Amino acid sequence: MEKLFKLKEHGTTVKQEIIAGITTFLAMAYILAVNPSYLGGIPGATPAGIFMATAISAAVATLCMAFFANYPVALASGMGLNAFFAFTVCGAMGYSYQVALTAVFVEGIIFIILSFFKFREALVNKIPTNLKFGITAGIGLFITIIALLNSKVIVASDATTVALGNLSSPAVVLSIVGLLIIGILEYKKVPGGILLGIIITWILGIVAELCGWYVVDPANGVYSVIPNLSWEGIKSNFAMPALFNFDFGFVVKDFFAFAIVVFTFLYTDIFDTVGTLIGVTQKAGLINKDGTLPKAGGALMADAVGTVVGACLGTSTVTSYVESSAGVAAGGKTGLTAFTTAIMFIIAIVFAPIFLAIPSFATTPAMLYVGILMLSAIKNMEFEGDIADVIGGFLAVIMMPFAYSIATGIMFGIVSWVILKVATGKIKDISAIMWVSFVLFAIYIATLVI
Repeated sequence: MEKLFKLKEHGTTVKQEIIAGITTFLAMAYILAVNPSYLGGIPGATPAGIFMATAISAAVATLCMAFFANYPVALASGMGLNAFFAFTVCGAMGYSYQVALTAVFVEGIIFIILSFFKFREALVNKIPTNLKFGITAGIGLFITIIALLNSKVIVASDATTVALGNLSSPAVVLSIVGLLIIGILEYKKVPGGILLGIIITWILGIVAELCGWYVVDPANGVYSVIPNLSWEGIKSNFAMPALFNFDFGFVVKDFFAFAIVVFTFLYTDIFDTVGTLIGVTQKAGLINKDGTLPKAGGALMADAVGTVVGACLGTSTVTSYVESSAGVAAGGKTGLTAFTTAIMFIIAIVFAPIFLAIPSFATTPAMLYVGILMLSAIKNMEFEGDIADVIGGFLAVIMMPFAYSIATGIMFGIVSWVILKVATGKIKDISAIMWVSFVLFAIYIATLVI
């Protein structure tokens, strides 16, 4: 382990890394339930096949991250990208499951090529420092709002857009109680405090269900938090994924329409991954003093390989997960954290009923605590001086949570930064990679407007 992951050099231990890896897995295990529900209803796909594809592709991609980059970052089918796949490409646009998978496969191949030419690596390293801190802080707020919405602590409101949820709801109460539990555990420096917080909150949820406070109502998305360990419950998750289910004939028939789909997948994944890597590795202390990220190429290649493997198995784009920051907060610093998470995805294939029973209100406290840690990067930002840095960083912070997209936050940050640099006569400060990013964003905005 020491030779593979250089634990002593990073000031960590096997136990600490394993706890961190399990914490990361529990924070992102929801994808094993969400992805089959999103993609499983598409003609040509089945929930069980999507479950298997999601677990296997996540394990393969996360193992690549562990060995290619030695980073504590896990990967799986990306939220947002899976919704675009299911509800836009296969829904509103009316394309088949096979066409969508082909687009994801082509996107992955392009990623591999871009990784060889170090385009994405240069992007990670050339983003201005203030923007990097803004991206980290923005991801902290993004994680926070995701957690609050998933547990219904915050709900939609016609009058005020968002509002406080029902304070008598067990999910809301236990989400808040869980955060307090993690706070106490972290204050007392209990090893694996975040993981323990998830487990304790889940146990409290089981008690709430047994007492009748937490009422199961599948029709309204409220499922039992008690695992179904029957043979039928275990067997229902086993199915062969849809291997190499592509339709290259459509590419020839309607290349322009196909190119738009590929570009949307490509654009979103590029900047989601860049933002996630910057945010997670910054909190892990892996970014160099000059702001560059060592082994960024390996990390981005893991993302590209994961996307290709995922497409071959039948699932949507595989990308780096912001929930990896939960493992970092639990002490993860090396690829052993990612390796542990990958093994957990493999174990989940057999013990799926256990992991799928973990409710969002049990992982919400962990994500809220991580949100605190990542938002703290805002104290390193400069809010005086170069106006391009100030406004660019500010927009990166606010647009991620409010537009509900990491990529959108980066887009507003970079576009405003470049425009203000030109307007203030500092065009020489703009690197080639920032110009390329600006052009990519301009093209993407044009596709939205047109």
